[in-house]
Amino acid sequence: MNSDFVDLLNGYGVDADGLRTRYDNERDARERPDAVRQFVKVDAEFSHYVDDPYAEPLDRMPIEDQDTDAVVIGAGFGGLLAAGRLRQAGLQRIRLVERGGDVGGTWYWNRYPGVQCDIDSYVYLPLLEETGYLPTLKYAYGQEIFTHARRIAQHFGLYPDALFQTGVTDLQWQDDKARWLVETDRGDRIEARHVVVANGALSRAKLPGIPGIESFQGHTFHTSRWDYAYTGGDQNGNLDRLSDKRVGIIGTGATSIQVVPHLAESAREVYVFQRTPSVVGPRNNRPTDPVWAVSLQPGWQRERMENFTDVVYGVRDDVDLVSDSWTELNKAITGTAATRAERRLGRTLSADERKLAIEFSDLRAGNALRDRIETLVEDPATAERLKAWYYLYCKRPCFHDGYLPAFNRPNVTLVQTAGTGVDRLTERGVVVGDREYQLDCLIFASGFEVATSFVSQTGFDPVGIDGVRLSDHWVKGPRTLHGMQASGFPNLFFMGIVQNSSTLNFTHMLAEQAGHIADVVARSVRRRQPVTVTAESEQAWLDEMLAFAGDAEVQRWLRCTPSYLNGDGDVENAFGFLARRYAGGPQRFFRLLEQWRTAEHPEGLVYL
Repeated sequence: MNSDFVDLLNGYGVDADGLRTRYDNERDARERPDAVRQFVKVDAEFSHYVDDPYAEPLDRMPIEDQDTDAVVIGAGFGGLLAAGRLRQAGLQRIRLVERGGDVGGTWYWNRYPGVQCDIDSYVYLPLLEETGYLPTLKYAYGQEIFTHARRIAQHFGLYPDALFQTGVTDLQWQDDKARWLVETDRGDRIEARHVVVANGALSRAKLPGIPGIESFQGHTFHTSRWDYAYTGGDQNGNLDRLSDKRVGIIGTGATSIQVVPHLAESAREVYVFQRTPSVVGPRNNRPTDPVWAVSLQPGWQRERMENFTDVVYGVRDDVDLVSDSWTELNKAITGTAATRAERRLGRTLSADERKLAIEFSDLRAGNALRDRIETLVEDPATAERLKAWYYLYCKRPCFHDGYLPAFNRPNVTLVQTAGTGVDRLTERGVVVGDREYQLDCLIFASGFEVATSFVSQTGFDPVGIDGVRLSDHWVKGPRTLHGMQASGFPNLFFMGIVQNSSTLNFTHMLAEQAGHIADVVARSVRRRQPVTVTAESEQAWLDEMLAFAGDAEVQRWLRCTPSYLNGDGDVENAFGFLARRYAGGPQRFFRLLEQWRTAEHPEGLVYL
C-alpha cells in the first residue's frame, strides 16, 4: 500500500481494527439461526393486529366484471402511479383492489403519532407537478401525505371503479379468453386484460416471536394500526389517555424513532425495549420556502429526484439540490468519499484503496454520530446503550430531532436486551433477564415482512399458462425480467423490490417502474396480443442477480448486524433483499430500462 494512501487513512482518525472487532462482536450477539423465521405471522389468533380501525365495515354485493382493462392490486403510491400511467396510456376501465378503506397504502395504515416521511417531501411525494401541489414542509407528516395520495386518485379518476376493503384471493390466466380471472374475498370475479401487483414492499405487519406473546393480558396493538381509542390524541400527539399508564414499546427502527417522543410526553412510564439501536442523525425540518416555490420551473421535480439519487449513490457531489442529512451522510460513505480521496492525493485509487477509503469514511461518520449522542443524552450509561455499532447501512439510518432527547425524561427507560431481544411475555408484562417490567400497554413497532415469499406477502398464488403456479415457478426464488415480468405469466406485472435496483427514495423507483409497465401494456394494446417474456431473458436477468452474490458489497453484508436488509442474518435467503437486487445501481438500471424500451424489438419480449 502506497505511503501517501497510508497517511490519508491515518488522517481519518479511526481505530479500524478495533471498530471492526466491535462490529463483529455486536453482530455475533444478535445472530439467530431462525433468521426471518423468528417472527410471527399476523394471522389466526393474531389477525386482530391487522384489522382496519379506520373504516366502517363495508357491506356490498359481489361484482361480476368481464370487461376490465386492468386490475391494480394495491392502492399505495406504487398502485396509484401504475394506474395513473395506464390511464395516460389510454386504458379506461382500471380497478384498484385494496384491503384498506381508501388509497394511500402505508400512509393509510400508518397513522401513529409523529408519522412522517424521512425523505425530502419534494422528491418523495410523486406527481407534484401533475397535480399542482407543493408540500408544506421539507418532511411532510402522514396526514398531508395521505391527502396527497387521495389527490392523485382523484386526478386520474380512479375512485369510481376502486374496490376497497377487498383482498385478492386468486389470480388465474384464462388461455381461451386471454384474460386474468381475479377473485376476491368478497366473491368478486373480474376478468382483466392486464394485472399489476403493487401490494407494497412493506405491507404485511409482523410480530416478534417472543415466548408467551399470547399471554399478555394488557392492551396491545401494532403501530400500523394505532389505537387512539386507547391512547387518546391524534397524529400530532397529545396522548392524554396514557397519563396514568405504563407503556412498553418493542422495536427501535424508523417507526419507534417517531413514536417514542410522543409517548414520552404523555405516558406515566415508558419502557423502550431495544435489541439493536438505530443510527439517528438530525432531521432539521422546516416549512417550504415561498420564494423558492415560486421560482420553480417546469420539470423541477424530476430534476430534483434524479439529483437526489445521483448524490446519495455517489455519482456526483458538485450539485446537491436536496442538501440534507441523507445527502451529507452518503457523501461520506459512498463512492464520493473515494473520489474526494483521489482529489486529495492527486491520483487514481486502486480498487482495494477505494474500498478502504469508503470503509474508513463510514467508520469515521459512525464515530461522529456516536459522539453526537453524548451531547444530547444526559445519562452516560443510556447514551452508551443508544450507540449503534455497525456499518451505517447495515440498518436504514434514521433522522429525528426528538428521539434522543426523549431519554432525558425521568419517565423514560431504555431497556437493553444485549442483542438477544425480549426473553418472554407474561400476563403482566415483559421479562428481560431476571426482571419483569409490568405494563398496562405493549406496542409492537416490529415492522413488516420483507424476506418472505410472494404468496406469504400477498395472500394469493397466481396461476399462469398451462396451470403453472408462481410459487412453483419461483420455488428457488424470484425469476423475472427487470423485476417486473415473469415468463409464462402474460400481462402480469410486479412492482416493488423484486429483482430491480434499490433507491433510498422508493417512490422514484416506483415512478420508473410505472412508466415502464405502462409502455409494455401500450404495446400489448396496440397489437391486441398478450405480452410476456422469454425464459432465456428471464434467466439472463437472474444471472445478473446471482452475480451480485459474489460482489464485495455482499461480503460486507456478511459483517452486518441482522436486519431486514440482509434477511435478518440470512444473506442466502432466496426471497431476501440481497437476492432481489440489481447490482449496477439505480441510475444504470433506469438507463437500462429506457434503452430496452426504445429498442425496435426489446430483447426477451414476446407476444402470444
